[in-house]
Amino acid sequence: MIKNKKTLVLGATTKPERYAFKAVNMLVDKGHSVLALGQNAGEVAGIKIQTKAIPLKNIDTVTLYLNPTRQRDYYNYIVEANPKRVIFNPGTENPEFYQLLKLNDIKVEVACTLVLLATNQY
Repeated sequence: MIKNKKTLVLGATTKPERYAFKAVNMLVDKGHSVLALGQNAGEVAGIKIQTKAIPLKNIDTVTLYLNPTRQRDYYNYIVEANPKRVIFNPGTENPEFYQLLKLNDIKVEVACTLVLLATNQY
C-alpha cells in the first residue's frame, strides 16, 4: 500500500505536453491527494488548478515546475506551508532556494517527480 502524500504541484497547467500536466495525472493515478497552483485556471485529472495562493495544511511534498526566477514569489508561501520536502524537477534547480529550505528543516530533492512515481520511489 502506497502512503498518500498530499502534494502541491506548483506550475500546474492544462497543456498535455507539459510535465506539470503529466505529474498531476500520475499523482492522481497513484492515489495521492493533489493541489494544483498555476498561472491559468483549468482542470487536470479532476483537480482544479488554482490561480491564487491557497491555504496549505499537512502538505507532504511541493513539486516545482517553475523556473528559479518565478519561484521567488513563492519562497515564503512554501516555507510557511512547512512541507516535508520540495522536489526541484529538471530546469527548476535553485541553490538560493535550497539554502532557505534547509534553514527551515525542509528536505530538498533535486529529482524528477515522474521518474520517482514511475519507479515507486515517491
